[in-house]
Amino acid sequence: MKAQEIRNLSLEELKDKLEELRKRLMELNFKKKTAHVEKPHQFKQIKKDIARILTVIKEKQK
Repeated sequence: MKAQEIRNLSLEELKDKLEELRKRLMELNFKKKTAHVEKPHQFKQIKKDIARILTVIKEKQK
């Protein structure tokens, strides 16, 4: 997800997206522990998206 796309979202949408990404990351971690992960690059991508969303949320709260 691009930074510009994230900035266009409202605060509620950002919080929903953050929750969704955290769930996906948790599911990937669970799959990593129990079985083989098909796309291991998703870990890095999801973590970066979470960081971007948190940054934009803090910007909007100021």
